[in-house]
Amino acid sequence: MKTLLLTLEYPPFNGGVANYYANLVKYWPWDDGIEVINNNRGALVNNKTGSWFRVVGKILRRKKIPGFDYLLVGHILPLGTAAYLASFFKPFKYGVVLHGFDFTSAISVRRKRLLVKLILNKADKIVCANSRVAQMVVSFNPQLTNKITIINPGIDPLSAQPNHEKVKRIKFSYHLDTSFTLLTLGRLTKRKGVDLVIKALASPEFKEVNIKYFIAGHGEAEKYLRDLAKDSPLKDNIFFLGEVSDDDKWNWLDVCDVFIMPAREIGPDFEGFGIVYLEANLAGKAVIAGNSGGVKDAIIDGENGLLVNPESVEELKDAIIKLIQNKKMLHDLGERGKIRARSRFNWETQSKKLSQFIKK
Repeated sequence: MKTLLLTLEYPPFNGGVANYYANLVKYWPWDDGIEVINNNRGALVNNKTGSWFRVVGKILRRKKIPGFDYLLVGHILPLGTAAYLASFFKPFKYGVVLHGFDFTSAISVRRKRLLVKLILNKADKIVCANSRVAQMVVSFNPQLTNKITIINPGIDPLSAQPNHEKVKRIKFSYHLDTSFTLLTLGRLTKRKGVDLVIKALASPEFKEVNIKYFIAGHGEAEKYLRDLAKDSPLKDNIFFLGEVSDDDKWNWLDVCDVFIMPAREIGPDFEGFGIVYLEANLAGKAVIAGNSGGVKDAIIDGENGLLVNPESVEELKDAIIKLIQNKKMLHDLGERGKIRARSRFNWETQSKKLSQFIKK
């Protein structure tokens, strides 16, 4: 079966959604065909009003030569609108992929809610990247239940390849041999919960602990976080690394004792899944995560990490202390996480699930 994927985000565009589609395509079953039309260089839509109408024509032309059997829509708005309209001119089946904010932002506007309902009602299948989105779609329209499946993001089991010489240099540079090391890696937005970690580390319990916290990434909350860190009694042990390369990411994951990111919900925006949690598990590390959004798909409390209330400094502090004091728990969470990440969340498995689902 020939599948055509339409997406606004695709490499070299960065981000979780682009990564999701790139890997689905990379690991798509060899006996099925998949082709991508992305929006790099404005190939699909641009800033001109109504420019998405040309996507309807692009779909219809592509249906003729060389043709496709199934259309996979990567963004419900505006690409879902084009798929919905085109399907009346030239009947074909289409499925819609939903990640989180794309859906919540669309249904937050009254005029768009009706359009979303039309698109999803006519869709053959609905693919949700996490269970939270699936629940929201069912709440939005219970009649869609039988169309839904959950295809979480995956990982490449072979990607965790730290450079051991660089790891040694990092440990030497920051004197980490006797430190308990926390790491957050991601875009620095308030939703990620880095401020909660900084506030938790200000607790008196950490005065006698040799703990160091590394924050990798940039973002709109960076100044706020740096100012917060300057006022912390642990300010000399909080380090902002800036952007790290994909290669260096694995070096830092190898260095840390715990990956920590207590993501929370802010309005309609939430952590859809958190692929970095699985990457930390793949590196054999325990995770402390916020019990919000779709994070529970990635982290099972007590199995491969600890889930905390992302609004509670006290609960986060207790989770950190628990892992400092219980080395066996720290080790076991990381080892179970590594096994789970490799077996359940490799991209080859996830791509096969999606391919089989749209064939039904």
